[in-house]
Amino acid sequence: MTDKAVQLAPAKMPLESRLEQLILDDPAILETELLLIGHQVLTGHGKFIDILGIDVDGTVHIVELKRDRTPREIVAQALDYASWVQGLSNEDLRDIFHKHNPGTDFDVAFAERFGGTPTPDDLNEAHSITVVASDLDDSTERIVQYLSATYAVPINVMLFRYFTDQGNDYLARTWLIPATQQAVPSSGGAHQRSTKAAWNGSDWYVAFGLENSTRSWDDARKYGFVSAGGGEWYSRSLRKLPVGARIFVYVPGHGYVGVGTVTGPAQPALEATLKENGGDRSFSQLDLSGDYGLLNTAAGQDGVDTYEYIVPVSWERTVDLSEAFWLKGLFANQNSACKLRHELTLTEVSKAFRLDANKATPDHSSRPGTTSVR
Repeated sequence: MTDKAVQLAPAKMPLESRLEQLILDDPAILETELLLIGHQVLTGHGKFIDILGIDVDGTVHIVELKRDRTPREIVAQALDYASWVQGLSNEDLRDIFHKHNPGTDFDVAFAERFGGTPTPDDLNEAHSITVVASDLDDSTERIVQYLSATYAVPINVMLFRYFTDQGNDYLARTWLIPATQQAVPSSGGAHQRSTKAAWNGSDWYVAFGLENSTRSWDDARKYGFVSAGGGEWYSRSLRKLPVGARIFVYVPGHGYVGVGTVTGPAQPALEATLKENGGDRSFSQLDLSGDYGLLNTAAGQDGVDTYEYIVPVSWERTVDLSEAFWLKGLFANQNSACKLRHELTLTEVSKAFRLDANKATPDHSSRPGTTSVR
């Protein structure tokens, strides 16, 4: 036994396919957490991408092994694949995933891969290219560095060095371009595409915060409303809720607690009225547990809108906070209201609340394992 460092000489990896399998088994070997969309993905040009993946931000990653291809071949093919990938819509990516992972829900897989993070609304807003090689010739190095530095092409090379010592195998990895390459925006290419998940035209997400005793979910259930305020950023999105919208209400730190239909426009709490026992009643006169900014005499002064806004709702189904519904990967964000496009959330909350299945999800009738809208 000696404490002296021992220099190992790099050896040729027995099989290039072994390196490919290592990536498939653990994509994190590329120093980026990826959900694999597919392996040997057929493009619209009749070629096959070695590995296609997506990261937590929705950026698409094209991974190509150099194998024995010439510099001209590997770079040209990688760029050709990127030209095809940039035109993939949100729906295209989901379809590719389902083709390569039959019976697996994309949103569930995304949440499991990224520690419960829900799928972002936008997929493929940007993309990147990684060439994986066990050795690199000068020509490939020059071409990749030229494309990256001169034209900001999102291409880089991860070089794996293979070593053996006394029966043990080791891999050392390094990037050709030291700084992590930034992905570039994907454009629509020759046809229009949408990076956003499909929306069914009616369902919205609403966050009902309970901070500082401003609001009470018991109040909202009893009198039929949701609210937000304390600043324009918080109330702006809530005020955009259209009459007739179906809302899925989420209480931060608890889960989904109610689904209902908006029955009137948003109004400041001091001016709002709600239906009670068949008649109209001033919101400020209700027996409320929360204060809803009603005592805030400074609201609206100096042109700053800090009013609490009330949106009347006819509840279809509500539950107590103690029965709030939550699963890893369901949609949640800081907006007071936004369009709810997240298929997993629509499906699972609808099932948990025993809602009409025909309203549960956007129209993806061509996709396995989803509910169609008619």
